[in-house]
Amino acid sequence: MEKGYIKTRPKTVVDITKIVTIHYYEVGKDFVFDGEYHDFWEMVYVDKGNVAITRDGEEIVLAQGEVIFHRPNEFHTIRAFESAPNFFVISFVSSSLSMKYFERFCSTLKKMHKSLLTSIIKEAEESYHIPGNDPDLRKLRRRKDAPLGSERLIKSYLEQLLIYLLRSKEEAENTVILPPLSEEKPLVSALKDYIHTRREENIKIDEICRAFGYSKSFLSHLFREHTGSSLAAFSIAQKMERAKELLRDDSFNITQISAKLSFENPQYFARVFKRECGMTPTEWKQLAHK
Repeated sequence: MEKGYIKTRPKTVVDITKIVTIHYYEVGKDFVFDGEYHDFWEMVYVDKGNVAITRDGEEIVLAQGEVIFHRPNEFHTIRAFESAPNFFVISFVSSSLSMKYFERFCSTLKKMHKSLLTSIIKEAEESYHIPGNDPDLRKLRRRKDAPLGSERLIKSYLEQLLIYLLRSKEEAENTVILPPLSEEKPLVSALKDYIHTRREENIKIDEICRAFGYSKSFLSHLFREHTGSSLAAFSIAQKMERAKELLRDDSFNITQISAKLSFENPQYFARVFKRECGMTPTEWKQLAHK
């Protein structure tokens, strides 16, 4: 006789959905990187020496053992500071609500944190071909002989590092910094999947509600409670992610992409893209192909 076990879905604090680039730099004392901005997170850890980092006009000098984060679309630069430094950079995509606590984060890593970072570097070197000192790296190239599950371990180690940094911040401030995150319901997951599979369509919120058989007010409240985002905002975000995929493909021009994503005209597509991504489709395409 079945005993009626209740299955508990583990709560997600930080979810890394994509790794963008991984770099390890060993540079001279005259090294200068003039800066960039992009629509994903970046973490910089100083392994040796000192670097001066500028983010949104504020200059911060990082010493050996210190880490800093750049939030999406934050303009940032880096240069050697009175030394020939070594530093590690990893960029990644995460839309988790808890990431907002890393927007102005700058701290010294503890021994446990450094151990996780060492594990990330080790797995990354075995997973990808990583050229040294290449600020123009735009895409990771997988190794054919990568160990089983190495990319998954990078994701796991990075999520663990972020969680332990959040814990350290909680302990230092003696306050709970994370908002209560409710377990995502199967209905929310189904909504996400439904919107994702129709991201090229001009889908309306009313159509989504009819498809699921619930009222607009109920689904809107449920989705925002579990994701922190509205259905409309999530739908636009999915459409923009698809736009970026198409912009990286030289088979399509801006007009064709606009039509493929069901925008009324290319001008409206360009306005929405700039509003959501901080630059025009042409500017993003040029940056992606550098």
